[in-house]
Amino acid sequence: MKYILMPIAAICLLASCHDGQKNQTALTYPETKQVDSVDAYFGTEVRDPYRWLEDDRSDETGEWVKAQNELTFGYLEGIPYRDALKQRLTEVWNYEKIGAPFKRGDYTYFSKNDGLQNQSVYYRYKNDENPDDAEVFMDPNTFSEDGTTSMAGMSFTEDGELLAYSISEGGSDWRKIIVLEAETKTQKGDTLVDVKFSGISWNANDGFYYSSYDKPKGSELSAKTDQHKLYYHQLGTPQREDELIYGGTDAEKHRYVSGRVTEDNRYLVVSASKSTSGNRLMIKDLTQPNSEFIDVIDTYDNDVYIIENEGSKLFLVTDKDAPNKKIVTVDARAPQVENWEDFIPETEHVLSPSTGSGYFFAEYMVDAVSQVKQFDYTGELVRDINLPGVGSVGGFGGKKEAEALYYSFTNYTTPGTIYKFDPNKGTSEVYQKPDIDFDTQAYESKQVFYTSKDGTQIPMIITHKKGIELDGTHPTILYGYGGFNISLTPSFSTANTVWLENGGIYAVANLRGGGEYGKEWHNAGIKMKKQNVFDDFIAAAEYLIDENYTSSEKLAIRGGSNGGLLVGATMTQRPELMQVALPAVGVLDMLRYHTFTSGAGWAYDYGTSEDDSEMFDYLRGYSPLHNINEGTEYPATLVTTGDHDDRVVPAHSFKFAAELQSKQSGDNPTLIRIETDAGHGAGKPTSKIIQEYADIFAFTFYNMGHDKL
Repeated sequence: MKYILMPIAAICLLASCHDGQKNQTALTYPETKQVDSVDAYFGTEVRDPYRWLEDDRSDETGEWVKAQNELTFGYLEGIPYRDALKQRLTEVWNYEKIGAPFKRGDYTYFSKNDGLQNQSVYYRYKNDENPDDAEVFMDPNTFSEDGTTSMAGMSFTEDGELLAYSISEGGSDWRKIIVLEAETKTQKGDTLVDVKFSGISWNANDGFYYSSYDKPKGSELSAKTDQHKLYYHQLGTPQREDELIYGGTDAEKHRYVSGRVTEDNRYLVVSASKSTSGNRLMIKDLTQPNSEFIDVIDTYDNDVYIIENEGSKLFLVTDKDAPNKKIVTVDARAPQVENWEDFIPETEHVLSPSTGSGYFFAEYMVDAVSQVKQFDYTGELVRDINLPGVGSVGGFGGKKEAEALYYSFTNYTTPGTIYKFDPNKGTSEVYQKPDIDFDTQAYESKQVFYTSKDGTQIPMIITHKKGIELDGTHPTILYGYGGFNISLTPSFSTANTVWLENGGIYAVANLRGGGEYGKEWHNAGIKMKKQNVFDDFIAAAEYLIDENYTSSEKLAIRGGSNGGLLVGATMTQRPELMQVALPAVGVLDMLRYHTFTSGAGWAYDYGTSEDDSEMFDYLRGYSPLHNINEGTEYPATLVTTGDHDDRVVPAHSFKFAAELQSKQSGDNPTLIRIETDAGHGAGKPTSKIIQEYADIFAFTFYNMGHDKL
């Protein structure tokens, strides 16, 4: 039976609104057919009337997407200052962005975006020549006419003679790998296809290791990918002859497998995981013919990886018996746990280490803010590194022989600035500072700690114009993530400058489920403790209202991916708490998330509806899709997703939007914006990013009652 797409009615403003009152808009939504799809879980039947929207490649779904986009963009075009926001975003985005340089062979390479280029361009110059004479090495803007094909990763051989790089088309997680002779930029051999969740690790100049899944049956964008495999590609041979290294048997079945060769080409290191947390770790001595894999750790209870080696001496980073992580050493000939020795012990702060120039750099996260210590290879502290301010750093990595290292520094009011670091003196100098059209001195960030429902203290950083009066009137975006051990540390957002310039407040809460305070903080927000995350977010909103930063009428909540789940759960549990909800590429169907692509790998954080009746009941109790109630007035909602998102498949957003449209009470708009030729977010061209932010900000301001800005 075909469903009917209703003609889109003209959008009529019911009243001329002024700031402080909602802009009420009457919308006629496309009619979305319902089907008799029912699943049984432990004796409980659950209807899934929009199951057909899971077929992302069907003509029916395509027509539905087209109709929804027509409605959404018709609504957005009616917002009087949408174009002005886009113009200002374009202006502020138009500044030069240069990446940290790195040497490979006879050349120094770096990336640069002139300002509005869809993709950054890679340049190079001879090591003894002037950087101003750099030539274009590779321009990803030429990969596709619309800029939707992006550089996804690159790996040079140690001597810099060969480069293997991967590309993403339309934002998909599926990749292609191309090999170049670096000097001449000529391709060597065939293009490798159907590569996914993979690094590229060379074994000398002979070939490289990469990972992938068998091509799924059905849609490659949504069908389940379950068994990850590690391959070795011998240069000059066809891909079909690539050697399967690990993952080909039932005993070796894992959802994520990666392989990396140590810098000295001595060891192949293989990590195998069944979920996004915990891994088995193995090594293989490449200097010994027909050597077998040796287990470093054969359980999945902890995260372990090799950060460095000196001959047979391995340096491991692990959270085993150290929730905040530590570095241990062990001999590769007997690398088992019982032989580990502490090198940099665990502290009260979470450790994220790197190596370069013959040193270890231990970055510690202190209330989501970076501190860095430098150690030598004996484990002795060399110095505490003076950072440019309070914020986040990245970098301090490089080759052992590197004479200088580079790191970036940023916070919510400071654009990412690259510093050149002298590892022997411990001094830093500015290498590249963005020249952005934004008065950073006019804004401030403040860290506060608020109390969640169970008494836990949660940090939050609030950014706004200096000198504002706390009178409860300020448009505010509250952002969160709260999952997968991921930490939200201070970072600059070019887009958010426009929100701040227009009087907005931007608040980021460091919720449980993240990694800000180590493994215990992460575990406090998983499985049947997931409600803690939502409670933390709700408490953040209540704090902002109670302290008169904003009001419910001026509050928007935003998050993406797992953060989209956060927004979906919060708006269905407390719909009166916010005026606007902005769930992006969200995990919204908690009963079926594990049946799509690599979703089953998220079970460590979520559990699945198939585990047992208790887990099913818990998931059903907060699943955003299953907690939309008839007759409830939900906030103005703009769901965003991409039609090529093969990580969190768009069906989550499609079904949620359809359900919300069918049950929404009142006149708050319920819209979905579906980006074409876009995935989960990585590699999205600048032009699409700017337009998306213009739409999100316009929608948010408009539904907070702003006729003008």
